Amino acid sequence: QGKSNSHFVHWLKNTPSKGGSQSPVLGALIDHLQISMIPALVLLPLLLRVAALHCLLGIIILTALPSLVLWYYYATHKKKRRTLFFLTLALYSLAYMYYLFITEILPRGDVSQLQLCTVTSGMIFTIISLINTKRSPGFVTSSLYEAHTLKQEANKDTTHTNGSVQSAASSSATSTTKDSLKAKWSRCSVCKIIRPPRAGHCRTCGSCVQRLDHHCIWINSCVGQANHRSFLLTLFVFLLTSLYGISLVLGSICPRQYLVTALFYCPGVYSQSSTALCFTCAWYSSIVTGGLLYLLVVQVLNISFNVTEREAQLALRNKTGQSRLWGLVVDTGEYSRGFCQNWVDFLTMADVSASSRSSLTDLV
Repeated sequence: QGKSNSHFVHWLKNTPSKGGSQSPVLGALIDHLQISMIPALVLLPLLLRVAALHCLLGIIILTALPSLVLWYYYATHKKKRRTLFFLTLALYSLAYMYYLFITEILPRGDVSQLQLCTVTSGMIFTIISLINTKRSPGFVTSSLYEAHTLKQEANKDTTHTNGSVQSAASSSATSTTKDSLKAKWSRCSVCKIIRPPRAGHCRTCGSCVQRLDHHCIWINSCVGQANHRSFLLTLFVFLLTSLYGISLVLGSICPRQYLVTALFYCPGVYSQSSTALCFTCAWYSSIVTGGLLYLLVVQVLNISFNVTEREAQLALRNKTGQSRLWGLVVDTGEYSRGFCQNWVDFLTMADVSASSRSSLTDLV
């Protein structure tokens, strides 16, 4: 009852003025409707089948779909809202493409059992990696700073117990180093928690995350120290599976064309509804793959320069970083230790324990 009352109060705060052209009911629906299952389960197959009727319809719909997705992204991103729409769209697209592959491409007899097993294994591995990524990004808890303080005190006691004698210069240097390390721990102005270096507050999740990279709409969670490597693995496995599946589809419906040119020239593909649908879905998959390929390239470059996406955005805003490689990466120079060492640090960074805030709902 209390939750419904709070929703009603929030609805009242967002109702437009009497002079507005938008009705209160419509405004409330737009404000509270969480688009998730309906568009993915109904509109996506319907739009793809309409796009398969003619090449011009395909161009219009496949151009409009990314535009609508971007519009909804900016609408939710501006209000700092969590939404299941993008995760639902990604999972349903993966399942629907696999369903068409089994029902339309496999009966044509151009795909071997080994190729089928490869595509199936890639899809299963992608989902497993996604679930692992969704477990926890590494939320900052109050016990983290307490553990850090206890560790510092233990190291100090060990030094005194061993009876090591240091010179005044080295003692001063050591204290200076400890003070600088301690200064890197800061208090979040939003959640008032003391957080380690490179941690950041995600306004969408409402928590601080260790080594925060960004909030990913496609997994409906943050990418941080605990799940950054599995996030990169998910992208890599999905791209390999998608590219391999697209090549098998084009090789089956356009056997006389090269794979690169088959997307742009495939004679007679619209003569049958099944081949036209597969060709349209190949284009849809190519658009999604191209977007995620760009994301993977940016991630690889950021890791190579040892910079997170959050740090890159802050450096651009404060004009403290240099844009390199045609703007694909921002070099802050603060944490970079060279290409090889940056990747070693990324691959060997310590895992953080899942906080109490991560629950089974995070897997959705």
